[in-house]
Amino acid sequence: MLKLSPMSAGGRNVLRARLLAGFAVSVLALGAGSAFAESLTDAIALAYANNPTLQRARAQQRSTDETYVQARSGLGPTLDAGASVDYSDTPTGVNPNNGEPYRSSTGLNLTANQTLFASGGLSSGVKAAEADVLAGREDLRAVEAQVLGDVISVYTAVRRDQEALRIGEQNFNVLKRQLDETRARFEAGELTRTDVAQSEARLAASSASLAQAQAQLDTSRASYVAIVGQTPTALDPTPALPNLPVTFDAALDRAETNNPSLSAAKWAEAAARARVSQAKSGLGPRVTLGAGYTAGAPTNDFNDLGQRDAATATLRFTMPLFSAGYNSSRVRQATEGHTAQKISVELARRNVVQNVSTAWANMAAARTATQANQEQVRAASVAAEGVRYEQQVGLRTNIEVLNAEQELRQAQLALIDAQRAEYVAASQVLAVMGDLEARALVPAGEVYDPAKNFDEVKRKGFTPFEPVIRALDGAADSSGEIVSTR
Repeated sequence: MLKLSPMSAGGRNVLRARLLAGFAVSVLALGAGSAFAESLTDAIALAYANNPTLQRARAQQRSTDETYVQARSGLGPTLDAGASVDYSDTPTGVNPNNGEPYRSSTGLNLTANQTLFASGGLSSGVKAAEADVLAGREDLRAVEAQVLGDVISVYTAVRRDQEALRIGEQNFNVLKRQLDETRARFEAGELTRTDVAQSEARLAASSASLAQAQAQLDTSRASYVAIVGQTPTALDPTPALPNLPVTFDAALDRAETNNPSLSAAKWAEAAARARVSQAKSGLGPRVTLGAGYTAGAPTNDFNDLGQRDAATATLRFTMPLFSAGYNSSRVRQATEGHTAQKISVELARRNVVQNVSTAWANMAAARTATQANQEQVRAASVAAEGVRYEQQVGLRTNIEVLNAEQELRQAQLALIDAQRAEYVAASQVLAVMGDLEARALVPAGEVYDPAKNFDEVKRKGFTPFEPVIRALDGAADSSGEIVSTR
């Protein structure tokens, strides 16, 4: 008789050992040295601390913080020092000591400049940079929600695939026993060759399904390593998600005020509005104050340096009269950019409504499917047990037993698929609401605060002149205030 098996126990162990060894190398490469995560909270905490996508986004935000410092530096003075040595074939003077003409001279200079008024350009530039920083923080929140959503997705995928493999192995063992019983009854003359062939075919199909389930589990484990940073082991059941809304309207209201993509679009619109004012400043006057000190002396008699110095102070007023269309073009460009950003806000708002609707519908459908599949599993279990009993007393055929077992396995797989789909859809509802955050999912964990780095760098290079200059220049700035609500 033909005896089929999905894979020998030794072969499966070798394959599993190779996969785990490969995963271990990945863990070492990612620098994960902590204990293996066994709960969803542990997995989220590990990914939140080490995920490369999230770490890169944080570094990008710290880079954006520096644009504020650069914009704010325009409010302060600049101080430059210089030195020069000049040589000329033409005599530049007569050396009083030996009568030889000077041919080389050395000069030192120190200059300082302070912009007093720039028609609102300095103030609006600072506002634009501040809005960019706030928009970047919202983008960082969006990346965090994406990464945490990926963790939930791969965590539940591994649990689903582990359960699917268990169901597949259980089904294979049941079909193997059924084949053994069928052969025994065939030899006893109670069943036919057709019954044996049917059992063998079902066992072969189960073997193929079992191999596919193992491959799917290995794929999900690899995804888990890539996102979380270590190999999954025996994973705990998933906990209830916090802050899940009861109604669709509540989810939509929360998303319209807290969705990170929508908030980022609003801050980007504020930055574009400030850049319109910054572009308009190019059409207005500019007032600067300058001071300088210059000293020069013959190179071979540097002691004479202090006798040839000069100090200057300058108050300069400039007004652009003609720029070949450059300044006007900048204003038009900034205005259209602001218009585009206002449209982007409306587009982001519509996407929020669509995403909330989609996520909520998926969650509701998966919840209904879970309830239906639970009832299906219960009924299929009763039916399979009854058919097996009735076959023993001659009321059912062998193919009916095989069909009942197959229906039970399909119901069990459909149930775990629906349960995972419901949990993932619920996490997507939280994500579009802006509430899929580490502070809620890992309350005891340390939360990364992007404002901390900004507070550390925003006053670097600060001078006492800046508040006064910003007040003077801000009188011509019509871009409005930039106020953070977070």
